[in-house]
Amino acid sequence: MPNIKSAKKRLRQSQAKKVTNLAIKRELRRDCRSVRLACKEGNIEAAEANFRKACKHMDQAASKSIIHKNTASRVKSRLSACVKAAKALKNA
Repeated sequence: MPNIKSAKKRLRQSQAKKVTNLAIKRELRRDCRSVRLACKEGNIEAAEANFRKACKHMDQAASKSIIHKNTASRVKSRLSACVKAAKALKNA
């Protein structure tokens, strides 16, 4: 436990940020799951809508350094490939 006043405040701040960041990460995982599920079910419209929402949240989290920017890019790329594959499967 910190003894210095500023260290105590920093601890409180970091604990509050941890709760917020975990909630945002949970939301990101939920968004990604919804895209993959929509692709699996063949619901292209829902997949595209969820993909746009997921990309927006990924970019926001990356800009706030909640996740690394390369991680956001990698996940967005994989989700995009999933949506494209579902489209190709539906059109074939």
